[in-house]
This record gives sequence, structure tokens and C-alpha cells, in this order.
Amino acid sequence: MIAPGMDHTLYPYSPITARARFRLPGGKHVAFCPVIYAEDWALDPPRGAHADPRFGDPYGTFRPDYRSHTWREYGLRVGIFRLFEVFDRIGLTATLAANASVVRRCPAIIEEALSRGWEIAGHGEVANQMITSAMPAEEIQSHIKGVLDTLQAATGSRPAGWIGQDFGESAETPHILAAEGIRWVADWPNDEQPYLLQTDPPLLSVPILAELDDVQLLWHRRVPSPSYPGLLSEAHAVLDRDGATSARVMVLGIHAWLFGMPHRIRYLQEALSQIAARETSWYTRVGDLADWSIERLSERGAS
Repeated sequence: MIAPGMDHTLYPYSPITARARFRLPGGKHVAFCPVIYAEDWALDPPRGAHADPRFGDPYGTFRPDYRSHTWREYGLRVGIFRLFEVFDRIGLTATLAANASVVRRCPAIIEEALSRGWEIAGHGEVANQMITSAMPAEEIQSHIKGVLDTLQAATGSRPAGWIGQDFGESAETPHILAAEGIRWVADWPNDEQPYLLQTDPPLLSVPILAELDDVQLLWHRRVPSPSYPGLLSEAHAVLDRDGATSARVMVLGIHAWLFGMPHRIRYLQEALSQIAARETSWYTRVGDLADWSIERLSERGAS
């Protein structure tokens, strides 16, 4: 017999039907937190650097990789500014998950985000240099610290959140993030409510809807862009219904190089406008949701 639980010690198994009720400010049913990815793709990354094999050239045949680099760069030169306009028009805030390379190369993007009150979360060095279990713990720690130092120097404050590039982690990554002062991580798409990881100090896992991530949906699975508003609206409606009993979280990933394209931006605006019109959601940044959740989960643990 296999004992109930997980194959690791980061958190225990917890069926959502057996938990205490999770509440949001004002009795809202859903916390809606868009995450905008600002990503760079190194033309010629160091040997041994790992990229998601679904992108670019996994065998390293093309060096430098101009094709993948320019896809990402479109988002930094054009796409991100279309996203800023859409969010301004609808009146939504967001979390910007930024590669450290973007912060150094494209300071205008960081300035635009901060001027709107967006928060900045760590998102690795570049898109084709993921954290993996092949990296020693000291290398991962140096990678994370370097990213956080870069973001702090550019923004004046150290990021409180981390979203791994393509959700890349090793078994040690959550412990390293916690030791570096990170309060929340959005790499685990295994729930609809935040929960504390058993690190020292405790790190909050904020689940992200990986299935509805625009790259996963439109790029890899090739769902037609006009279907996006309906899929997003349906998902939000179900979370809203279930959240009336115990609140849910809808953290949504949006990539500047993908949804910033002129033939897609209309469908993002339609989708976000439909959701923003609903009064039972809390429209906020991931960090604000994390602060709210950590306080209440800590109180629950203490009691």
C-alpha cells in the first residue's frame, strides 16, 4: 500500500473539499491576477544552457538563433506596448514577470510598468536559460540572486515574487527562493487556491492556470485565437460559481511576443473586458493576493 500524500516534503496532499473556507476581500469569489511576461532570448547562450525544447532549436544547430530571438524581441519592441494600452483601456493592473536581460536592455518597459503601479516579479535571466535539476544548487542560488539584484537595482525594491522561466525548477529551488527573501512563487499549477510550502521561511505557492496560458493554448495546442474569449469567460464563470463557497484564484499568463501581435490583440481585449465587467472578482496583482493569503494562512496555522 502507498500512504496518502506526495512524493516530496514540500506540502501535504489537501483535497479542496476538506479545507477551511478561503475568503477574499469584500467576499469576492475570484482573485483575477494577470501576469505579463517580458522575455528575452539570448542569441548565443552559454553551452549547457537549457531552453524549453518546444521552442527554438533544442539541438543547438542554429547558433546564433535569430529566429527565436526576434520572436521574443517583437514583444519587447512592439507587443508589450499594445498590452499596456489594452490594460489602460480596461482599467486592470498586472504583474510583470521580467527576465533580468529585459531589465538591462529595455529599461523603458520597466518604467512604463512601474508608472502604472504594476509589480515586477523575477523571471530568470533569459528565456533560453531555464533553471533545471542539472544545475548544482550553488549555481541556482547564484542565478536567482543575480536576477533579484538586477531587478532591485532597476526598480529600487527587491522583488517579492518569482515565476520561473517556463516554470523551470529543481528540488532545491523553492528552498533557495525562500532563503533569498522571496515570499511567493507561481510555478505550480496544481490548485485553485494558494497554499504554503514547507520551506524556511514558508513560501507561498500561488497556482497559475497553465492550461489557459496563451502560449500553451494558442501556440503549442494551436487553438484558434477567436476561441480565446469564450474559453476564458467559461473558465472564469466556473471559478466564480465555485468561489461562492470558497474563493478561487485565476492567475493568467500573457506573453507580449504572442498576444501583442496585431491579429491577436483584439481577442485579448474582448476576453479581459468580459471578465472585468463581473463584480464578484478582485482584480489585483499577484503580490497583493499573496500578502492577503500569507496573513490568513499563517493565522490559520497558528490557531
